Amino acid sequence: MQEILNIAAYKFVAINDSPVLREDLRARAQALGLMGTILLAPEGINLFLAGTADAIWAFVTGLRADARFADLETKESWSAAQPFRRMLVKLKREIIRMDHPAIQPAAVRAPGVDAPTLKRWLEQGHDDEGREIALLDTRNAFEVDHGSFEGAIDWRIGKFTEFPPALRAHRDQLAGKTVVSFCTGGIRCEKAAILMREEGVDHVLQLEGGILKYFEQVGGAHYKGDCFVFDGREALAPDLSARSARASARASEDPDLGIKQ
Repeated sequence: MQEILNIAAYKFVAINDSPVLREDLRARAQALGLMGTILLAPEGINLFLAGTADAIWAFVTGLRADARFADLETKESWSAAQPFRRMLVKLKREIIRMDHPAIQPAAVRAPGVDAPTLKRWLEQGHDDEGREIALLDTRNAFEVDHGSFEGAIDWRIGKFTEFPPALRAHRDQLAGKTVVSFCTGGIRCEKAAILMREEGVDHVLQLEGGILKYFEQVGGAHYKGDCFVFDGREALAPDLSARSARASARASEDPDLGIKQ
């Protein structure tokens, strides 16, 4: 029986009270019996949480009561067991590290494409203006090895800080196409899309909500394999079921694991 609700969410928004917010969120999460990881940084919030449905939605409702997070969107999946071993709330310089301070997603977002539209474009072989689609996987190479969109571009980066130099080395590969950047839950592909636009790549979009929202809305069309996740489930199939036989065994001790989107 799938009794544990797992959510992933992030928002780029200015946060200037991180120490106080950290204690408040940690106390609320612990009181509700939740486990997972929350990252707070001046640029925003990033979280993966798991618990009973009532506890999860009580926490999300409380978080959305803060005007900064009122429109926070979640990606949802279910598991038979708790995939995390503890509850962490961490303060970071960036909620996803790129080491490119000029990128400020809270100030300007790259335009996005939703899952149903991307599925339609892939089926017709071009976007609505007739341009070829270039799907760009912004995840680390070992994540890509678990599964990705068919025909996606993979620059075999080892960590997200390698994306900017990889873009500069391979930018010609994107010329004349509609580039759709994607990642697990949306956060890396959002920063990547902004960087590409600033670097002069035309027609760049991010996949709204990443692979997890794509699975949630349209299933696995045009996707081959699973989606690696940073918790004890290890990878999710397009129906959002856990592929790992170790349903509750391995939540990493690294505070950044369980939080990459």
